[in-house]
Amino acid sequence: MIKRYFLNNKKRNFSTASIWIKGGSDMDSIGKKGINKILCSLLTRGCEGFDNFVLSEYIESHGAELNQEVFEDGISISIKSLNEHFKKLLPLIDLIINKPILSEIEFKKVKKSSIDLIKKDKENPFSICFEKWRKNVYSGHPYAFNVIGNSNDVSKISHEDVLSEFKNFEKREKYIISNNLEINGEDLESSDQEILGEQSCLRNYNLDRINRFDYVNNNSNQTIIMLGNQTCSRKSIEYLPLKVLESYLSYGMSGALFKLFRERNGITYDLGVFNPVRNENAPFLVYLSVSNRNALFAFELLSSLWKDLLLNPLIDSEMFLAKEKLKGSFLLGNQSLDEILQRKIQLISYGISPISGIDLNSKIDEISSFDILKITKKYFSKPFLSISGNKKICLEINNSWGKNF
Repeated sequence: MIKRYFLNNKKRNFSTASIWIKGGSDMDSIGKKGINKILCSLLTRGCEGFDNFVLSEYIESHGAELNQEVFEDGISISIKSLNEHFKKLLPLIDLIINKPILSEIEFKKVKKSSIDLIKKDKENPFSICFEKWRKNVYSGHPYAFNVIGNSNDVSKISHEDVLSEFKNFEKREKYIISNNLEINGEDLESSDQEILGEQSCLRNYNLDRINRFDYVNNNSNQTIIMLGNQTCSRKSIEYLPLKVLESYLSYGMSGALFKLFRERNGITYDLGVFNPVRNENAPFLVYLSVSNRNALFAFELLSSLWKDLLLNPLIDSEMFLAKEKLKGSFLLGNQSLDEILQRKIQLISYGISPISGIDLNSKIDEISSFDILKITKKYFSKPFLSISGNKKICLEINNSWGKNF
């Protein structure tokens, strides 16, 4: 049974339907990490009445798009076309979800593609460093693993395993949303709705662990530093204060990270904050990349910034700018219908009720600098550090790390 929703998002000449299936890579069983990524890809490679080639040709002949993606806590599948063709294409969603072919030939292709993605990921120092960080932070939790799995597990996954996983998939909660009335779903009323949680934060994992540092030795001239911790669910009242903090740190050239590392010192290649929406405790991670000669200095700067966040509340002008940038980011996210539908159906699946955009801005305005300080003390007093770089430099940073944290 699929729960259906209609969102009247202004008149457009195209329609989109986005379905969210509750449970993604967090449903991967031990020894089969990556199986839901394979299943997700396989679903869109043929369904009742359409083999892989016929399905592709049918979609392309109508100038439509079919996309799929797996996340830690869900699977997203969407179809998009001009309004005049949408009625013909919408039934494909039900067929893909309920009556996929799941052929063994296509399974072999998808499995090979997953193995290739894993190999490519292993060549990316950022990916390697992030894997180290989240395995340390989320030890024993599904969020510790990459959605594409690992080569050892994926190589052993069989076609029969995927068919068995589909039986599990059939039982999962499913939600679909569209801007087209053909969806025959519950009307969500207005297009300026946003979602706000009112529940307390979920239980944290391993926040008191002694070992909060790890590194990867590489022979390049680049050092990658990642510092942060798990925080809260999207359902938590702490979500918005954390977004204000993210805005303060990383939104635009006025962000504290840009001003500190680029404007004043000019020492970073790449930097930012990673804080995605999650049904359980989301990561909040500051990342930066510097040359080896600047690595220790960069870490000292980051440590100084981190300590300041733990000790001192943001001043009024910093809070005002961070809030305005955050409001602007939400407005920017409302410009794309695909993003709007994806976000709303995902959050509906989390059990979060919609509020108006005006009320959302009001909630942001109510956040104080002491709310931010309270959250930084709660989540960032014992952060986790991961480094990719020259072994000697990594150990030097570790010494500094031990003194500071």
